[in-house]
Amino acid sequence: MAGKDFYSVLGLEKGASDDEIKKAFRKQALKYHPDRNPGDHEAEEKFKELNEAYQVLSDPQKKAQYDQFGTTDFNAGGGASGFDGFDFGGGFGDIFESIFGGGFGGGGGARRNGPQRGNDIEYTLNLSFEEAVFGMEKEISITRSENCETCRGSGAKPGTSPKTCSKCGGTGQIRAQRQTPFGNFVSQSACDKCGGKGHVIEDPCPECRGKGKVRKTRKIKVNVPAGVDTGNVMPLRGQGEHGSNNGTPGDLYIRINVAPSKVFKRQGFDIYLDYHVDMIRATMGTEIKVPTVDGDVKYTVPAGTQPGTLFRLRGKGVPRVNSSGRGDQYVNVIVDIPKSLNDKQKEALNMFLEASGEKIQHDSNENKDHKDKDKKGFMGKIFG
Repeated sequence: MAGKDFYSVLGLEKGASDDEIKKAFRKQALKYHPDRNPGDHEAEEKFKELNEAYQVLSDPQKKAQYDQFGTTDFNAGGGASGFDGFDFGGGFGDIFESIFGGGFGGGGGARRNGPQRGNDIEYTLNLSFEEAVFGMEKEISITRSENCETCRGSGAKPGTSPKTCSKCGGTGQIRAQRQTPFGNFVSQSACDKCGGKGHVIEDPCPECRGKGKVRKTRKIKVNVPAGVDTGNVMPLRGQGEHGSNNGTPGDLYIRINVAPSKVFKRQGFDIYLDYHVDMIRATMGTEIKVPTVDGDVKYTVPAGTQPGTLFRLRGKGVPRVNSSGRGDQYVNVIVDIPKSLNDKQKEALNMFLEASGEKIQHDSNENKDHKDKDKKGFMGKIFG
């Protein structure tokens, strides 16, 4: 999916509204729908392309991801996890009918009895801050509908097979014609004998009781790429529920949720950290050990560092998804001023005041206000 311009496919500019996207798809879908172009392979491929673009741009989550990254697939390069992007093949009839409200040319019933793509599954994967930063392999458990192994999805007892419905002839639909003052009116409804399936099972499978599907819990390994963040969605192709009538399985969508760190704050691919330094070291300069996601690093705080100063550690941020680059880490210096002083500390500060040419006040009640003003002046000398 990476590299496709879905806006261009629909004849739109990037940033088009939801209404514009829907109108553009409706207009072109009518033109290229297979029922209007029987036997035209190019029209069918064009319609699939339109449908693929619409499924992304009509979904707020997928659209936001596509607008930011140019893809909805975190692992466009492939890999053991099977993150090959979204598979829209074979299911274009469903979305078309959801917009236009029914089939074309009476062909909808036949498609409903043909291969049906399985439903998609969504799973929320909770990660720690560090797991999201560096990526990792997780094993998850999902429960999905799978084809019954006993009857291989037919619903019929082994050794038997479903029978074509005698009432609808296998179409799953019953057509009724009525005469009205405006002409003949033809209505179509699901066959009441087979329930719209086109076949009946006289001897159901004992394992699935004729449903052809059973619920199974499966463990799946997921390779999470470095740099993911809360709200990212990763598609795992073919790991959704099994399809019907030999239809392809759906997809599994992994929705990422990252727990906040007690130390770091993340903004995009950058990391922010508050670091406390006492006023003497901030004034005179010092060497500190700064925590990063890679471990502690040494950093020299220059003399005269002011409160709120941001130091930048290049390349110590979050890895960019599917890229060799990383963000930066920013260290916000918080200068701590003591709330109380012992006698030796007071004496040392008085000596500093004297060396700075400040007038030293005696600790008496009548001079308290003057002393406070001198202290403010002293602090001003330290922090500018």
